[in-house]
Amino acid sequence: MRLPRSIHARMLALSVATTLVALPVAGVAIGGVLDHFVTRNIDARLGDRLRLLRAVVRPDGTIDRELLDRSELATAIGTDAVWRIDTPGGTVGAGMPPLAMLRAPGPPVGPERGPPAGRGPGVGAPFDLTLPDATRVHGLVLDLPEGNGRVAVAVPRREIEQPLRGAMLPLLLTLAIVALVLAVATLVQLRLGLRPLRVLRDRVAAVRAGAAADLPEDQPDELRPLAVELNALVRDNATALATARGSAANLAHALKTPVATLAIELGDDPRAMQVARIDATIRHHLTRARGGMIDRRAATALKPAVEGLVAVVAALHRDRGLIVRAAVPELSVAVDAADLDELAGNLIDNAARHARSAVDVIAVREGGFALLRVSDDGPGIPAADRARATDPGVRLDERGDGHGFGLTIVRDLVALYGGRLELGEADGGGLVATVTLPVTTGSGTAGY
Repeated sequence: MRLPRSIHARMLALSVATTLVALPVAGVAIGGVLDHFVTRNIDARLGDRLRLLRAVVRPDGTIDRELLDRSELATAIGTDAVWRIDTPGGTVGAGMPPLAMLRAPGPPVGPERGPPAGRGPGVGAPFDLTLPDATRVHGLVLDLPEGNGRVAVAVPRREIEQPLRGAMLPLLLTLAIVALVLAVATLVQLRLGLRPLRVLRDRVAAVRAGAAADLPEDQPDELRPLAVELNALVRDNATALATARGSAANLAHALKTPVATLAIELGDDPRAMQVARIDATIRHHLTRARGGMIDRRAATALKPAVEGLVAVVAALHRDRGLIVRAAVPELSVAVDAADLDELAGNLIDNAARHARSAVDVIAVREGGFALLRVSDDGPGIPAADRARATDPGVRLDERGDGHGFGLTIVRDLVALYGGRLELGEADGGGLVATVTLPVTTGSGTAGY
């Protein structure tokens, strides 16, 4: 049998299976106890009647007819009973077949083994019999001393079965109520018992989203070791991330100076363009190398980061009279501040280099994401060329000093954070670049 994947479903299935087995077993066991109890009471009454019949037989084995004919004896035995006395001196009875056909009596029902104490020894042995008229009876049979015959008395089996049927209906209703109570109790138990797992799951999601720094270790005994290990893993990841970022920064710094020196020495040499391309390639691949070490718990305020970049780009292009406008709401994105500067800076700088007079930077929130749109009034990119515009080293406009890596870096960085880059046509024919960035609930830090 294939187990459900859910722990909740497994525990519920186990509880249902246990209940379905336990309740019928309990019903059978209780029914057996009731049958035994009712039968003991019937045997106790039959024992009293059996003594009356035994008193009719004299010590010599003859039957005391005078005592047998008394009305009190018939009343005491009861009209519902069948009885018989078989002795060497004669046979009397009402509706009972010869007692010789009954099996040899077992241990007598008396204070040693059977119903109520105080009845005296040798009360009789129980038997069940079907009469010629198909009536099923239950009774007691007793062998008289010194071979003087047998005495038996019985009542219809229905006197045992009717009380049992009357008791079984309330019993079944009680078991049904018990099953309902157990079902409700099981659901409540599962709800409360598995709640710490749901809380731990939500807290892990909060740590992953950057809304929490670690997991609370005040957990139930079974979950506390897991919380401790997860916190250790978070700390180890943070340490590894910091080490990797430091190594990448050191590598960038180590390469930056030699490449810059080489570019200065080359001056106007045509090979300087290749050096610049090498510099752009290094920056591109260093950006890609950060993919395995991005901080998914980062929270960066979008507005100050974008406004800082807009101010820098506007200052660089002041001599052209370029207008760079920004309309960004107060929200935080789940992007590292350095990565946000990289991708937003590339978009704004790319738009500024191609714009005729103005660049607009707008951000809006849609659900759990922020849409950052950078548009210009430049020549734009034809629809047929937009798909390859983000390929590394591709320059659709050979004018200027670009190297064809800006949009590629943006595309790769945005993809690392679960977003996307889309290129479209702006109003007036320019290019509009839209990036989708995840929003975080954290307050964020400035990106500049």
